[in-house]
Amino acid sequence: MAARAGFEVIFFDCDSTLSAIEGIDALAARAGREHEISALTHAAMDGQQPLESIYGRRLETLRPDRQAVAWLGNQYVAAKVPGARAVVAALISLGKEVHIVSGGIRQAVVPLAAVLSIPLARVHAVEVFHDASGNYTGYDTSSSLTRSGGKGTVCHRVAKDRLAAIVGDGITDLDPAAYGIFTVGFGGVVRREAVQSRADAYVADRSLTAVLEFLLTREEFRRLPVT
Repeated sequence: MAARAGFEVIFFDCDSTLSAIEGIDALAARAGREHEISALTHAAMDGQQPLESIYGRRLETLRPDRQAVAWLGNQYVAAKVPGARAVVAALISLGKEVHIVSGGIRQAVVPLAAVLSIPLARVHAVEVFHDASGNYTGYDTSSSLTRSGGKGTVCHRVAKDRLAAIVGDGITDLDPAAYGIFTVGFGGVVRREAVQSRADAYVADRSLTAVLEFLLTREEFRRLPVT
């Protein structure tokens, strides 16, 4: 069913939503430490552990240097989910304000945002820091996105009193619901039972285009260009 009221602001998660990979797991595989890191990632995304209990542990274990972060940016772009470009383009053409909100590394998310024509100012993710030689020195521990509930805080601050929705695969993508933001679970890459049962709407299709059913009114659908 099409949305009953037009959303003004749309947020998308990055990992397993706009891109088919989990960035931290990709970095772990590159470093040969996939098994230990992926278990932590899934525990957080399924809601079994609070995000703040594992966020720093994963980065301190991997310590991704500047070269690794650049590599990850290329991986995000190469693995963009089917329909991602078309969905974002459709929303922008209708005057929607599109943002990425992610607990991932901002410098790696930015190239995907650029490919999708999302302005850098609308990329909300976690900065990592490097020294002059490119070695990892830390991350922005003050970022709300490193803690449970952080996505809700960020989305609320950005949306203010405007009608907003968020699309994502993980349990943290449901946090904005506390602020009246409509939640669309996306299971096209990874299906999480906790998300499917709690989201306002849920899409299991591999293509992201299926989320438009819940983001647009009937009148907005009619305004989309025929392809």
